[in-house]
Amino acid sequence: MVSTPYTVGDVMTRTVVAVERDARFKEIVGAMKQWNVTAVPVVEGEGRVAGVVSEADLLPKEEFHDTEPELIDQMRHPDDAAKAGAVRAGDLMTTPAITIRADATLPQAARIMARQRIKRLPVVDADGTLQGILSRADLLKVFLRPDDDLAAEVRREVIDRLFTVSRHGVRVDVTDGVVTLTGTVRDATLVPVAERLARAVEGVVEVNCRLTSIREP
Repeated sequence: MVSTPYTVGDVMTRTVVAVERDARFKEIVGAMKQWNVTAVPVVEGEGRVAGVVSEADLLPKEEFHDTEPELIDQMRHPDDAAKAGAVRAGDLMTTPAITIRADATLPQAARIMARQRIKRLPVVDADGTLQGILSRADLLKVFLRPDDDLAAEVRREVIDRLFTVSRHGVRVDVTDGVVTLTGTVRDATLVPVAERLARAVEGVVEVNCRLTSIREP
């Protein structure tokens, strides 16, 4: 019922720093510092994402800087031991890359980041071509929506649709992203539904539902 247009494509960063497979170690570190990012996609061909090089992929170089990886380290962490001796993106990157489509919802993106414990997601099209990058900071952009916009959407998409008869008896106030619903409605069974749908509006921080009903369910 709630019409919230926000998708990954709405908040992603479209200017993306990426490297090719043959990019050298120092070039990758320089790109990360210049653009203040913690990971860069590795692209090939016409921009298809082949993998991602993150700070974690580069750290084994320093970890084993003054010594060769011992046998026990090679057995327990073979990838780290191999990356300690790598100098190009194609050998350093984590593959396959964890990516997302621009039409994915923000909750879907947040769940992927949390499950995979990553900070950034390359955004790709159906062919796997890089379209943008999504960071944790990008996901938080929706919480910058003006209170008036949030109030208008809650009114239009929740209150007016649920309470077609008693909608004029409901007041919607939003302060710092916190929605407060007050007033009297005819059907008590719809009160928890209104609270849930209002909370689902992108950018809403919390909902205080103080609606009362003319009759009990």
